Amino acid sequence: MTKSGISMERPHTFCNPEIWGGVECTINRVGDTYRDQLEDAGHYARIDDLEHFAGLGFGRIRYPVLWEHHDNSDSTNWYWIEKQLDYLRAKNIIPIAGLMHHGSGPKSTDLLDENFAVKLAAYAGEVASRFPWLEYYTPVNEPLTTARFSGLYGFWYPHHTSEFAFYKMLLNQIRGIILSMQSIRKINPNAKLIQTEDLSKTHGTPLLSYQAEFENKRRWLTYDLLCGKLNRQHYFWNYLINSGIGEQELQFFLDNSCPPDIMGFNYYVTSERFLDENLHAYPLHTHGGNGKDMYADIAAAGTGTMQGIARLIQEAWSRYRLPLAITECHLNGSEEDQLTWWKEIWDSCCNANRSGMIVQAVTAWSLLGAFDWNSLLLENNNYYEKGVYDISDGYLRPTLLAEMISSISRHGNFHHPVPGKKGWWNENQWADRAEAMPL
Repeated sequence: MTKSGISMERPHTFCNPEIWGGVECTINRVGDTYRDQLEDAGHYARIDDLEHFAGLGFGRIRYPVLWEHHDNSDSTNWYWIEKQLDYLRAKNIIPIAGLMHHGSGPKSTDLLDENFAVKLAAYAGEVASRFPWLEYYTPVNEPLTTARFSGLYGFWYPHHTSEFAFYKMLLNQIRGIILSMQSIRKINPNAKLIQTEDLSKTHGTPLLSYQAEFENKRRWLTYDLLCGKLNRQHYFWNYLINSGIGEQELQFFLDNSCPPDIMGFNYYVTSERFLDENLHAYPLHTHGGNGKDMYADIAAAGTGTMQGIARLIQEAWSRYRLPLAITECHLNGSEEDQLTWWKEIWDSCCNANRSGMIVQAVTAWSLLGAFDWNSLLLENNNYYEKGVYDISDGYLRPTLLAEMISSISRHGNFHHPVPGKKGWWNENQWADRAEAMPL
């Protein structure tokens, strides 16, 4: 057994993963404007959302206790989350508390603040003090992705576009995770870290194989830092030093390793990328470069190069040998496509467990759908992607995905003609779907 109580030995009989739930809960900042997905979804105002969620039959839910939402003296904010968590507890649904989800913290800080990690850890300690029974935490969701969008591409606050800013933001977030877990474990020594990150992989033309190889090494940085793997022999040690990161900063992660109890991977139809120097074949919004070569960066789905989640789970398991979970599993599309996507991932995870890996869960994400992720939250067009429920009319309408989740949660299986079909992402259909695949 691990210290988290999760068995590292496979039982004699095959075990399906659990099904978890999750709500898209990003509070991020663009310029001086904060955007709250749960406010857009009406979740704060509706009183019966959790009752609907409980009816699906899952045992754990990724649920936000977000720093940006509670960093003030307004006790009503805490009153709301106390009611929500008490309800989940009464229904025997275990919350996985998320403290920051693609955010940069409240206005008193940002991802480049030297004291960012200490401030986040203080908030984590406050949460643990208020809710000492909480056992599972995700202090920072997808720190590598957030650092890319905020520090490398300049999309999100504080809007930097340099490698130094990117790496500094990443390290600040990982340091914040470690210090947060230290603060939480002073109050609840049994608290467990469920660390999420995009389950990504980059493919490319022969000319751009060097760039794809670099990005495929970089994708593991979150977990390498947490697990104390980024030592002086690591590919990125000298690279980070040459980028302006101090050696003492890196030594912190060797001295304070904090391996996740469960490694949470988020997998989308855009998680695998394809790089191509033939710019004329792709829309302008996909064009970019690395200072040496210009290339289009597109979703690999539909190009015929996508390897799929089964291969990526195997790579993660081989590298870390830690329990895994798919912590986000969502597709923007028809209900039939959403059903096929989720079932394909579920089947891959069942097969992974059958082969001796430990995939703890697959998450029904996002329960309420999401808003404006087609523009990476850079525009406020109220573009809605339905999830397990469709809330476009202001109430929760169960989709086909809700039917599947409920059936698998309660009976272990689901019978419907749609999941037997092959998804378009497995074909070479990029030309017909380019405009539907944002960078």
